[in-house]
Amino acid sequence: MKAAAALVRTEDPGQAARQAVKQARAELGEEPAFAVLFASQHFHVSAQALMATVTEQLGPMPLIGCIAESVAGNAHEVESEPAVSLWLAAGVGPVETFAMEFTRTSGGGAFGGYRFEPDRPGVCLLISDPFTFPAEYLLAHLNEHAPGTLVMGGMASGGLGAQRSRLFLDGKVLNSGAVGAYLPEAQIHPLVSQGCRPIGDPFTVTAAEGNLVHELGGQPAMNRLQDLAASLSEEERQQLAQGVQVGMVINEYGSGRRQGDFLIRGILGAQPETGAIAVGDEVEIGQTLQFHVRDADSADQELRRLLEQEAKDLGGQRPAGALLFTCNGRGLRMFPQPSHDTGLIASVLGDVPVAGFFCGGELGPVGGRNYVHTFTASVAVFPGQ
Repeated sequence: MKAAAALVRTEDPGQAARQAVKQARAELGEEPAFAVLFASQHFHVSAQALMATVTEQLGPMPLIGCIAESVAGNAHEVESEPAVSLWLAAGVGPVETFAMEFTRTSGGGAFGGYRFEPDRPGVCLLISDPFTFPAEYLLAHLNEHAPGTLVMGGMASGGLGAQRSRLFLDGKVLNSGAVGAYLPEAQIHPLVSQGCRPIGDPFTVTAAEGNLVHELGGQPAMNRLQDLAASLSEEERQQLAQGVQVGMVINEYGSGRRQGDFLIRGILGAQPETGAIAVGDEVEIGQTLQFHVRDADSADQELRRLLEQEAKDLGGQRPAGALLFTCNGRGLRMFPQPSHDTGLIASVLGDVPVAGFFCGGELGPVGGRNYVHTFTASVAVFPGQ
């Protein structure tokens, strides 16, 4: 497989499309078979013109993408300024692009537009509209009924309400549902950095109902959190106050606990009268939970660790390319310097063709199961030949 990427900073859709295609094709050096296109929210009104020119320049081919709050290309992240990021690939194998819709029914809802075969594992890149497509339900379905399917992607962040998203699919612009590309023969190394670190001690859930955690280690969950806060330094208490998270252990049979061993979920609220806390996922009695904090240092350290491990696994070989799905709460909202995630990819993995966007929710596997995340950098690394 071979990939190439181009980042063009202009608000003119025709100029942006022509320059991006010209630069990426020149770098690729052969005919592309698959394209991924991301454009900043400045192109919301001109999305159709941008898509039309890209299609004219590339010719018909499988293509997915979206309008997003901000975009990334190669070693740069462009925030608050117009930019277009184009990623081209050759030798990736068959590519099946598709659109999906979610229809609410009396029994809950149904997905339509594409069928995932349980006996055909592969890689799926998925970009969804957060207002009309409940990606978490689709991922839960795939985890149960098509466990060999690896899903990476994100929720479009360029729209401000229903019917305001702009999704790209094979020359068309859609405003709802989801677009995706199924790559049955492609190899992807998924790196999912949730940007948190554990704090305090882990506890076994001893009483829970749905997403309500009543007791941790035989004590009310709120008491455990208050005891933790009282034991911390002033700096750690400030981090806790900025947004305490809950980490649910992925593999209860693993030895030791460290970053990456937990599925991170936010605390949604509490019941002072009962001491219960509500978290952003279903919790079962017997699960191990540990409180987490999120800050720039923790996020940097975890992504760096994942990338350095990836570099070792690749044996020094440069990846063919990568796609980055990073949270719109990262970037300059989290880190003191611009282009943190793309810069770290470049510094650890080398001059890798990268395209990405700032998401309203990131998709990626943790512990072999697909999930929707927040404040996460989900990186799909395509190893080279």
